Amino acid sequence: MENTQKTAIVTGASQGIGAGAVQAFLQRGYRVVANSRNMTRANPFPASADLALVDGDIGDPSTAATIVDTAVSRFGRVDALVNNAGIYISKQFTDYTLDDLRSLVSVNIDGFVFITQLVIKRMLAQQAGGSIVNITASQVGHPIAGVNSALSMITKGGLQAGTRSLAMEYAKQGIRVNAVAPGVVDTNLQKDAPKDLLKTQQPMGRISVVKDIVGAILYLTEAGQVTGEVLHVDGGAHVGKW
Repeated sequence: MENTQKTAIVTGASQGIGAGAVQAFLQRGYRVVANSRNMTRANPFPASADLALVDGDIGDPSTAATIVDTAVSRFGRVDALVNNAGIYISKQFTDYTLDDLRSLVSVNIDGFVFITQLVIKRMLAQQAGGSIVNITASQVGHPIAGVNSALSMITKGGLQAGTRSLAMEYAKQGIRVNAVAPGVVDTNLQKDAPKDLLKTQQPMGRISVVKDIVGAILYLTEAGQVTGEVLHVDGGAHVGKW
């Protein structure tokens, strides 16, 4: 009998949103391949036959190949990809360095392109459609005064453009491509930031938690008629001035 249990790949999976997504997929009965630079060492998950861990820099094409090969060899298929791995560097635009640019492009762009190409090839071969969810940022479309992140948003904005283009390119093959655009999220990236200040960056006056973003990821993964969507989870920050 054919195994119909679905397999999801999650990048940037050792903590925060990525780790939350891995746990949520496992709880919903998916098999999961989880990747980060030091995934096996950081491993925050209990042992499971439905979970495979892959170490490696997602900006390296060989890492992307290992992730997809692991999904196919261990679980036989790829049904969902969450491109969660990403970095954020906040500086005045004139202070960004060449190293900053190279780092942002390597993780945020290269780390999206290589794995997504291989996943789409696999989904096309399977002829069963699939879902890709990219994690971008609310600030792409709604910059906040004093939160200087132009170079980071250039890369995240590229992901949003790619999301819509790929959604149209592969719609007839049943491969849906969507994005989640978070605002401020309470993760380790914000651990040293003043919480009262962060709360002012969303109209609702609350900081999102990992569960909020994971809920959006799960919805888009399983929403069979939704593609090309950018789902903002930002307390309304994208709507306008507050």
